[in-house]
Amino acid sequence: IPSVFAAGEIQPCSKTGLSILLSEELFLCLTFHSPVPRQDSAVMAGSLTHHSSPNPGYSTNNAVPVPVITQTESRDKWSKKMDFLLSVIGFAVDLGNVWRFPYICYQNGGGAFLIPYILMAIFGGVPLFYMELALGQFHRTGAISIWKHICPIFKGIGYAICIIALYVSFYYNTIIAWALFYFYSSFSSILPWTNCDNVWNTPDCTNYFGMDNITWTNASRSPAEEFYTRNVLEIHKSSGLRDVGGVRWQLMLCLFLIFTIVYFSLWKGVKTSGKVVWVTATLPYIVLFILLIRGATLPGAWRGVVFYLKPQWGKLLETSVWVDAAAQIFFSLGPGFGVLLALSSYNSFTNNCYRDAIVTSLVNCLTSFVSGFVIFTVLGYMAEMRQVEVEDVARDKGPSLLFITYPEAIANMMGSTFFAIIFFVMMITLGLDSTFGGLEAIITAVLDEYPDQFYHRRELFVLCLVVVCFLGSLSTLTNGGAYVVKLLEEFGVGSSIIAVGFLEAIAVSWFYGIHRFSNDVQAMLGKAPGLFWKVCWVAISPAFLYIIVSSLLKAPPLALFDYKYPDWSIIVGYIVGLSSFIWVPIYMVYKLVWTPGSLKQVGGCVQSPETVSDAFSSNLTSASFARVPCFPQRLAVCLRPERTIPDIHAENLNMATVP
Repeated sequence: IPSVFAAGEIQPCSKTGLSILLSEELFLCLTFHSPVPRQDSAVMAGSLTHHSSPNPGYSTNNAVPVPVITQTESRDKWSKKMDFLLSVIGFAVDLGNVWRFPYICYQNGGGAFLIPYILMAIFGGVPLFYMELALGQFHRTGAISIWKHICPIFKGIGYAICIIALYVSFYYNTIIAWALFYFYSSFSSILPWTNCDNVWNTPDCTNYFGMDNITWTNASRSPAEEFYTRNVLEIHKSSGLRDVGGVRWQLMLCLFLIFTIVYFSLWKGVKTSGKVVWVTATLPYIVLFILLIRGATLPGAWRGVVFYLKPQWGKLLETSVWVDAAAQIFFSLGPGFGVLLALSSYNSFTNNCYRDAIVTSLVNCLTSFVSGFVIFTVLGYMAEMRQVEVEDVARDKGPSLLFITYPEAIANMMGSTFFAIIFFVMMITLGLDSTFGGLEAIITAVLDEYPDQFYHRRELFVLCLVVVCFLGSLSTLTNGGAYVVKLLEEFGVGSSIIAVGFLEAIAVSWFYGIHRFSNDVQAMLGKAPGLFWKVCWVAISPAFLYIIVSSLLKAPPLALFDYKYPDWSIIVGYIVGLSSFIWVPIYMVYKLVWTPGSLKQVGGCVQSPETVSDAFSSNLTSASFARVPCFPQRLAVCLRPERTIPDIHAENLNMATVP
C-alpha cells in the first residue's frame, strides 16, 4: 500500500484486504480476489477508475481489486430526474423574468441588448451555474458544510448565504401575497380596477378606456394604479419609513396562506417538493403561451414589439448596458444563492449535471425573452388606447409593471376575468417555486451542518423557519410595507449576494484548485471540463462578478412612487447588506484563532496526493503526488479541505455494501 495512506487509519478488514478509515462515517475496504468480468467500479473524488468500462468515464481492469464502500446513513434522492429539473427551472424562472428582463431590454437598446446579454450568459452566468450544480452533486451537502470539502476558512460564505436567503423570504413572499390578493379580487364580473367608481378612488383617477376626449396629464392616475396603491397597499396612509403605519390584516392573511403552502411543500423534503413543482413550474408556461396569443391579437401590439426589439446599436458603447446585462443574467440564473448546491446535492453521483446546466440555462433565458413579447404586446395595446407613445406607457418597472400596467390592460380585454385569474395564478406559481428553492437552501445547509440536532426533526425545523420568515415579513405588510420591500430588495440581496458569489468562485477555482475541481467533474461525468470552462471559472467569471458588485455600490438615489428615501435609510440599507456578508471575515478570524498551531510555525513541505484517483492509480502500487506549498501551519490547516471524499451511495456506484 502506498505511503500516502499514512494519513488514514489502516487496519485489516478481512483475511484478504485492508480497511482505510477515510472519515467519521466512511471507510474503504480493499479486498483482493479473483477477477470479476466487466465490473463497473466507483468513480469518486477525482476518478477512482478501472479500465475499459462500457460506461463513459469508467474503466475495467480485471486484475484490480474491487473496492467496497460502507456508509452509516443515506441521503434523500429525487424520485425522478424531472423532479430535479423542474425544481431548478422553477427556482431560476421567477417574477424577475417577467418584470425585469423586458424593462432592462428596452431600456438598454432593445434588440441590441441581446448581444451583451448572450455574451454575459455564455462567459459568466452559465459557467457559475454549472459550477454550483457540480459542487452540490459531488459533495452531496448544503451551503455551510460543503466548505469542509473545499476550503474551511471560507465557511462563512455558507452562513452569509443563509442570512441573505432569510432577507429574500422577508420581502419576496409579500409580493406573492399581493398577487394572491389580486387573485381573490379577480373573481368578479367587473374587475375592481376597471373604473373610478370605488371608495378608494380620488379625483385624479382617469379612465381612458372606452372614453372619448380624455386628456391624460402627469397628475392623472389610472384605476389600476389607485387600486394597487390605495386599496392593496394603502400606501397613502404612510408618510414613509419613519411612519409605516399598521399591518394590513388582508395581506397578512394572504401571506399566512402562502407560507402554509410553502410549509406543506417542504416539510418532507424533496419527496414532496419534487411533486409540487410539476404544477408550479409547468403552469406558468401554459399561461404565458395563452397570454402571448392573446397579446398578439390586440390592436397596436406590433408597436410594443417594435419598441421592445428595435436595436439601438449606440447603446453597446455604454458601460452601463454591459453591467445591466451581467446583473440580469446573474440574478436570473441564481448562482450564489445556495439553492443550486442544495437541489443538486440530492442527485445521484453520476447524474449528467453538465447537460442539466445547459438545458436549464437555455430554458431560463428563452423564458425571459418570450416574456418580453407577452409584456410589450400589451404595452403596445395600451399606447394605442391612450394615443401616446409606447415609451410613455412603459415607464413602470418592477412590481408596478405586474400590478398596475398589465392588470390595467387585462381589465379592458374581452374575457378580462378569465385572463386576470390565470395571470395572477401564474405570478403566484412563479413566486412559490423560487420560495421553495430559497428556503430549501437554508434547510439543507442547516440540517447537513447540524445533523445530530435537526436531521430527525426536519418537520419541526421547517415549521420554525417558516414562522421566523412570517414574523420577519410583518414589516412589509404595513401601509408603508412597499418601502420596506424596496429597501430589502436593493440592499439585503444586491451587492451582498454578488460579493458572496465572487468569493465562492475564487475559493473553488483558486484555493480548492481548478485541477482538483475538474477531476471531481470527471469523476461524475467521465469527462473532464474543457479549456473554455476552466478559463471561465478561473478568470472570466470572477471578473464578471467583480464588475457587477462594483457597479451596484454606485447605485443612484433610491425612490419609490413619489417618495425619496432619506439618507438615514440608505445607511440602514448598507447595514442590512453588511449584516450578511460580515460573517465571511468573522468566520475567517474565528477559524484562524481556534485552529491549533502557530502562525509563525512553518510546516514542512510535504507530498500528498491531490485526489483519491492519484492514490489509486497504477493498480494501487504507486501514487501520483502533488507538492503542497509551505504555509504557516495554522493557515495551512484552515485552507486545506478537511475531507475530500464525498458521501456516495453505494447503489449509485454498483458496489456491494458491507454489513
